[in-house]
Amino acid sequence: MTKDTTKETDARIAIDDWLRQAGWEPSDKSQVQTEVKASGGFGGIADPGSASEPGALHTSDGDVLLSGRADYVLLDQRGQPLAVVEAKRKAIHPYVAKQQALPYAKQLGAPFIFLTNGELIYFWDYQNDDARIVNSFFSRRDMERLVHMRSERMPLATIDIPDYFTRQGETRELRPYQRDAMRAMDRALELGKRRFLIELPTGTGKTDLICQYIQRLMQAGHAERVLFLVDREQLAKQALEAITDLLGHYSHYWLKPGIVRTEQQITVCLLQTMIGRYHEYTSGYFDIVIADECHRSIYGTWQSVLTHFDAIHIGLTATPAAYIERNTFSFYQCKDNTPDFSYPIQDAFQNDYLVPYRFAEGITEIIAEGADVDEEHYDPAEFERKWTNEKTNRLMMEEFDKLAWQNYQSLAPGQKPAPGKSIVFAITKHHAARLAQYLNDLHPEYNGHYAEVITSDVQNTDELIRKFKREDYPQVAVSVGMLDTGFDCREILHLVMCRRVRSPILYQQMRGRGTRTAPHISKGKFVIYDFFRNHQYFNDSDTDIFIGTGTGHVPTIRKPKSMSQRDLIELGLEDEWLEAVNYVEVGPQGERIDKRQYVTDWENTVRDAVVHDPIIRKIRSGNLLSDGEEQQLAVRLNQPERYFNEENLRRAYRNPGGSLVDFIRAALGQQKIKSREETVDENFRAWLVTRNLSAEQAQYLAMLKNRGIARGKLALDDLFQPPLSILNAANLGIEFFGEQGLKKVVDEMNDTLFSSDNR
Repeated sequence: MTKDTTKETDARIAIDDWLRQAGWEPSDKSQVQTEVKASGGFGGIADPGSASEPGALHTSDGDVLLSGRADYVLLDQRGQPLAVVEAKRKAIHPYVAKQQALPYAKQLGAPFIFLTNGELIYFWDYQNDDARIVNSFFSRRDMERLVHMRSERMPLATIDIPDYFTRQGETRELRPYQRDAMRAMDRALELGKRRFLIELPTGTGKTDLICQYIQRLMQAGHAERVLFLVDREQLAKQALEAITDLLGHYSHYWLKPGIVRTEQQITVCLLQTMIGRYHEYTSGYFDIVIADECHRSIYGTWQSVLTHFDAIHIGLTATPAAYIERNTFSFYQCKDNTPDFSYPIQDAFQNDYLVPYRFAEGITEIIAEGADVDEEHYDPAEFERKWTNEKTNRLMMEEFDKLAWQNYQSLAPGQKPAPGKSIVFAITKHHAARLAQYLNDLHPEYNGHYAEVITSDVQNTDELIRKFKREDYPQVAVSVGMLDTGFDCREILHLVMCRRVRSPILYQQMRGRGTRTAPHISKGKFVIYDFFRNHQYFNDSDTDIFIGTGTGHVPTIRKPKSMSQRDLIELGLEDEWLEAVNYVEVGPQGERIDKRQYVTDWENTVRDAVVHDPIIRKIRSGNLLSDGEEQQLAVRLNQPERYFNEENLRRAYRNPGGSLVDFIRAALGQQKIKSREETVDENFRAWLVTRNLSAEQAQYLAMLKNRGIARGKLALDDLFQPPLSILNAANLGIEFFGEQGLKKVVDEMNDTLFSSDNR
């Protein structure tokens, strides 16, 4: 009976294409040989027509076993076998071909095996691990590097853990918990685990730790190429600072969107950038992948970046385990929702590795309950969004400034000048500009440099951040979103919360901006000025540190009797995080511009610039930029009047992952930017894959997802209001998931699909 080889032929076509994508040329016999006889060692190519030679044997699945012939053999630069590729028909799962391919590889002396059916690829380092799915074939260089590292590899126990290291020009001692974390990863790696999750509180040196461990793995021959993934530019800059300090003897760079990729040992990259570029790399290109704040990078399209690379994966997070979604634990192969290593924040405070905090007393509570004017109630949650009160803003700044000047020497006796570095968390860019102005009004002797606004629209933001961290002035940084997470300044003595916070993760991230130690100024404590009583919502205090999962409450506060109609100024602002908002705030003063008009202005600007701008012409031609060209373009576009930058364009296009180059291509008609709805739909499908749901449950969640797209977020109250109430959404949800389960589902959907991190 003649065998139908059509599907097998289709698989071979796909395999050839995949090999080319990984840098192999199937027609070049110095790289790839086919139908290679395994008997007698590596000897060459089978004779034509050998598939039909008399006496051919057949496997149980119907493939011809050509008297011991390997389908493909991939050769190193010396012409010696690197890998055997066993090709199966698409109907056959490639994993079952392990024992068929193993004798070929051993006989030919090939250290690696690929098993594939044209749909799935398995990579098998058969002397060390079981076969595992990979996204692509490895390149010749990938496998030659693996062979070299194996020959040079040493037991991790033979590599000393250093007692001290130099960071930012000072000698630091490696802390006991950092040593324990390294030993925990050593043990897990030696047991064959390839993914690790490390939980350390903000300020305890995650980046320092991981740089030390990268060096350890490189010294032991476990790695030569490292990818360091982050999701914010400030985190990328801090990672590069640490890498330069601790791993400066290894080549490293920041891969930015649209710039030329270079072959260096350590690559720092934003997740948003790598999403569009990971196909440029084979699955075996990197040996280690670090994901900073990994709990944010495990969802939807972000996860495709991580799963592409067959590497040792190390996830870093400051988020307590109780808040980490189970997908994160699953990806990092953690049992019982327990990280591979964690260090409690209470221990960090007790052992003086973090600086404790206290809350300022006697601060104004003028907006704790809102205001009633002409029988209309003004909700405190809508302060600086739908209503504002100049006297309230001035009073907050006056009281913070007065208390900070009174108390800074008791917090850090070595601090000079007064009152010490401070961060003010504002609600909007317009709000930040006014708060900075009020502070500068209090100190005219500093000529407007006492407080500075730090947002994406301010000219030379990097230089301003450097001055804040390294120079005496500004003493106060007023910001929206840029400094609440991932910002490292050890000298912070004052955190001023001029905004409402209801996310427990964000609250702890903001609080963590002040916890870093600073022995050079004898920093012993820092103060939180919480004008919105967030800490009471979370039941947080200096004696009972909030780390739990319980919701808090806000005690009832009596309204000040001095509130009057003339104190209120109606602005009509909407919530800036909701998709219903139709404007973008641009410029240091937070001018509001209609999103559609902003996009139109952007597209006209780019199209006009093609005529005279060589860098934009280069993008139009499909060429990649140098790092210097990318920086020049970013600075040139982020100018008055429109302040075209990634943050503003992401809001205008409602696309959280877009890069400046993406938006330029969109303006030129060369690329379609995914809508917010398309992005949420894509992430929603990926999220559903991680859950074991019935068809009815999935359909119900799709209904909630559509409501979330319309409103920008989900709330349990939505289930009791039209249109969901008409569909009996509340009762159906309780029936499908239970009351507590439904609450958890809503929280997960907000965190995964609708959070401000994904806006």
